[in-house]
Amino acid sequence: MEGKQLKKLMVGMALTATLATAVTPGFGSIGGNQEKAYAATVTYKVTASKLNVRSGAGTTYGIIGSVVKDQTLSVVSKSGSWYKINYNGRTGYVSSDYVQASGTATPPAESTTYTVTASTLNVRSGAGTNYASIGSVTKGQKLSVVSKSGSWYKINYNGRTGYVSSDYVQASGTTTAPAESTAYTVTASTLNVRSGAGTSYASIGSVTKGQKLSVVSKSGSWYKINYNGRTGYVSSDYVQASATASPKLVVDSFKTLGNAQQVILVTADNYDTKSAKIQTFEKVDGKWKQVLTANGVLGQKGFALSKKEGDMESPTGKYTIGTAFGRYANPGTKLPYRKITANDVWVDDSKSSLYNTWQQKPANGRWTSAENMDIPAYDYGFVINYNESRTPGKGSAIFFHVGTNYTAGCTATSKEQVVSILKWLNPEKNPVIIQSPVSELDKY
Repeated sequence: MEGKQLKKLMVGMALTATLATAVTPGFGSIGGNQEKAYAATVTYKVTASKLNVRSGAGTTYGIIGSVVKDQTLSVVSKSGSWYKINYNGRTGYVSSDYVQASGTATPPAESTTYTVTASTLNVRSGAGTNYASIGSVTKGQKLSVVSKSGSWYKINYNGRTGYVSSDYVQASGTTTAPAESTAYTVTASTLNVRSGAGTSYASIGSVTKGQKLSVVSKSGSWYKINYNGRTGYVSSDYVQASATASPKLVVDSFKTLGNAQQVILVTADNYDTKSAKIQTFEKVDGKWKQVLTANGVLGQKGFALSKKEGDMESPTGKYTIGTAFGRYANPGTKLPYRKITANDVWVDDSKSSLYNTWQQKPANGRWTSAENMDIPAYDYGFVINYNESRTPGKGSAIFFHVGTNYTAGCTATSKEQVVSILKWLNPEKNPVIIQSPVSELDKY
């Protein structure tokens, strides 16, 4: 329930990247081993109040920090709709959708381009033809490839993770995506880390036998790695690549899911925090797969032990998913969808026979208090089926909607994530939402 309209945060942030053509120091002109950098000065203005910096080019990657108004960043390249940046000595990515670039040049593309060669290519939910199709791409389309698993490319597809057969994708460039779920271990007693893919490049440090490496890609016989917050290269002759076991997901231990094949999990560190972690999971061929991870917010006072009307707390528990809604046209959800009008309200008057239901003004004596639905927080969202018995005073108007600060009892996240989740939800898969402090997940 939102007693007050949540204001949209609008700010501007200027990002300036000055990248000049460079030759590796100490080597002069060495033909093919000369690394080219992008020569241009471009100013980037961010249109979001706070822009997340992620570990990869997509919303499925973890957040490693954020940038603030007027902060100057070094833009390295562009990968799809994401800018690759230098962030506190390490590599990060920011969405280009919230960045306005001024100037005549754009950052260079990543070193490898992945292009579809089939007239139509299915995008699947897992790495195999036995996985369900979640969409398709067409001939000539460029793909945002995350990694390679056997003969399948893992890609970012419309804000979610998908897989396409590598047999119908042409990779042009000198690098390849690293294998998915692979551990890279140093086998030499001491192995130089170099500034480029070759022994002619300067050593920037070293790694030792048994050390695990964070591999980004492979270029010929060299692995590109993250090394102490910067990019380095090591010879693949002295690195052993071995498959690792897939980590167990939190939903694998849940006992109360019944026939649910889609789960939205909302967790917080404790009852009193308004900050939440939102994860989505889907069961495919009998196995749970994680789809999305995002930051979210709860009621101003956190989770409720026992929800009451007006307590500014979000209810814990497991609930089914109700009607999707929004102030605009259906964004593509399979849920029943209702477009909000100026007269739409949600009754929060505990004494009304219409308590905890969606109604339209005028009240005509049917209630004395109701929540206005035509507000920015409800640009998109869905009803969490809480207090379906409509017990007076137990709480009303519990939604999943747009918001980044706090709510009055709902759960919220960015508009981008809300729309992504709405598109993903499928009523045929009996989706549920679970809200709980981390310490109490064993209840489910």
